Amino acid sequence: MSNILLVEDEALIRSSLKRLLERNHYRVSEAGSVADACERHNFEDFDLVITDVRLPGEQGTELIARAKPTPVLIMTSFGNLKSAVEAMKLGAVDYISKPFDHDEMLMAIERILREKNLKAQNEALKQTIAREYPTSGMIGSCAAMQDVFNRIRKVAPLATTVLIRGESGTGKELVARALHEQSPRAVGPMISVNCAAIPETLIESELFGHEKGSFTGAQANRKGLVEAADGGTLFLDEIGELPQEAQARLLRLLQEKEVRRIGSTQSKRIDVRLVAATHRNLKQLASEGRFREDLYYRLHVVELMLPPLRDRGSDILELAETLLERIAARLGVGELHFGAEARQAMLNYPWPGNVRELENAIERAAILCESDEIQPDHLAIDYVRQGVPTQTGGRTVSASEPPTGLSLEDYFQHFVLEHQDHMSETELAQKLGISRKSLWERRQRLGIPRRRTHEGDNGSEPDGSVP
Repeated sequence: MSNILLVEDEALIRSSLKRLLERNHYRVSEAGSVADACERHNFEDFDLVITDVRLPGEQGTELIARAKPTPVLIMTSFGNLKSAVEAMKLGAVDYISKPFDHDEMLMAIERILREKNLKAQNEALKQTIAREYPTSGMIGSCAAMQDVFNRIRKVAPLATTVLIRGESGTGKELVARALHEQSPRAVGPMISVNCAAIPETLIESELFGHEKGSFTGAQANRKGLVEAADGGTLFLDEIGELPQEAQARLLRLLQEKEVRRIGSTQSKRIDVRLVAATHRNLKQLASEGRFREDLYYRLHVVELMLPPLRDRGSDILELAETLLERIAARLGVGELHFGAEARQAMLNYPWPGNVRELENAIERAAILCESDEIQPDHLAIDYVRQGVPTQTGGRTVSASEPPTGLSLEDYFQHFVLEHQDHMSETELAQKLGISRKSLWERRQRLGIPRRRTHEGDNGSEPDGSVP
């Protein structure tokens, strides 16, 4: 339901128009002048402002600049074309002449709100394209991916909360995007938030917004990302990293369908669908007291489990071909193809970084390849060739296979312990498809000490600026 602010000094016209809009399922707030509107209302809370031009004190056109980016529809007296033209020059979204037909007013409002939603959706799609997803869509023929596709088709049209699980790099945000685009909310915005990327001290303000003066540095009212997703989909990636305080606010959003900004005494109704994603086991975190159990059950209505790339069989080659075509076109290196040994190497490799690591390996190969055929050495991954040790980046690496059925962290520990004697931290991180900082953090968490310092590797703990 859209919120409309009606600014009109004549009480009879104001009350009549308010009844018309409320009968047509709009929420309406009122003001009698520009000063009244600015004092009593926050323009960010509204989807549209409708104002008369002639008001006591300042003219209604003053609201055009003050309400931005909220659109303003101007009401003018019949035949006063000059004021209408001036309002449009100032940025009014449209004008309507008094006395107006009810249907004419409703059609104008519907068109303005539809265009506003389309603009928000377009901006969200531009952001998605700019992030350059590993593929332009989801690809997969294996049984596990077909099950994911079937569930997306069943769940997408509903307003049900969805929890997406899977290792890092498996394409969880692509699934969230598919759920949004195949739902009735596709005309609304999709707001994506990486909970692990926002500092704990800022996450509540970012999600739920704040009022001016609610804390040090809050110099103006700010709409949160939850409000920005009103009428659409809110995607919370890495929700397992959400602090306890923010978890409590999110639980209220799911239960009451309302949000209250930090420092505010009033709540606002919100119509938003929540899609969450994590690589963690939330049920285990809840049992350990590190995640709210009541929130876990609110999130765990429908679960989509994305398989790791190593379990998707020939999907690896299908993905690789698609990625190679796109990367080669972007780099302008001409047509490339994988040699038979490179294809076998990709099938044998466990891909701990999943699709993200596959994309990085293929881009590296496309750059290093000096012919039109990509060989295993160009991919810089560990592969088995006729039972002998592999050559990766000019260094001999053991070809021993890790035991089957390992978790990602078990594989990480196995790989690091096996190769750390003859590989630097930089080389280890590259092979695992992670940064040096992530490698160091996982060492600390799993208690894996470093055994030696390599040339060019100073052995210091990485900071946020490590290459």
